[in-house]
Amino acid sequence: MTRKLKPKSKFATVLSAAILSTACTSLPLHAQAQSGASQQTMPTIQQETTLNLTGHGKIEVAPDIATISLGVNVEAETAADTMKKQANLMNGVFNALKKAGIENKDMQTGNISLSPRYDYSSRKNGPPKLIGYQASNTVGITVREINSLGSILDAVVNAGGNTINSISFGLDDSSEALKSARKAAVKDALSKAELYADAAGYKVARIISMNESGNYSPGPQPVMMARMEMADSASTPIAAGEVSYSSTMNVQFELVKK
Repeated sequence: MTRKLKPKSKFATVLSAAILSTACTSLPLHAQAQSGASQQTMPTIQQETTLNLTGHGKIEVAPDIATISLGVNVEAETAADTMKKQANLMNGVFNALKKAGIENKDMQTGNISLSPRYDYSSRKNGPPKLIGYQASNTVGITVREINSLGSILDAVVNAGGNTINSISFGLDDSSEALKSARKAAVKDALSKAELYADAAGYKVARIISMNESGNYSPGPQPVMMARMEMADSASTPIAAGEVSYSSTMNVQFELVKK
């Protein structure tokens, strides 16, 4: 028996045609997208040409202040006598400083100490022997009239002071000197950049980054011969010289072809 197939409905025929059309058209689009992606190249970014340099700036100026650490160092048999002795001498030092025109705001106690003194020569026969005490008292002062520095030190010694630990020279206000040093450091870095760029056929386009890696201002300087000189002279000679303020700048430049 031959079985006849029923004809499809009009709706089924349209639906089948739509599915077939979608399947046929989707495949070429997908293949085309893959082909386009493989042929397309990623855009490249030209890296900028940079130059990293360090600039140094240094300014030398005459100081207008001096900072000194001075005081007394004494010995006595008992702790009480030692402290009393240093107190009497230190009072004389303070009085001499005030007479010399040093204001209270420019004086500050730096250190007071008291320690025992021992004789270790008899250590083989027993413990070291206590032979007395040692006391020291120091004060830091700022002298604003440098020309009077020598006479001030002499007055301190005449009043009982016997210790000068350090002296340093500087500026009461160093801001302007540091500004000048920083400007000089930037100019130094720029000068180097222009030189190197020109040698390579480039020119400086701009500064990318800039930072200060450090600056320097004068610090204390030991005065080892001060006491001996003061003992042999009517007025201790002082040479203030000049003080240096410096700055170091790290700068990154962008270079472009001329």
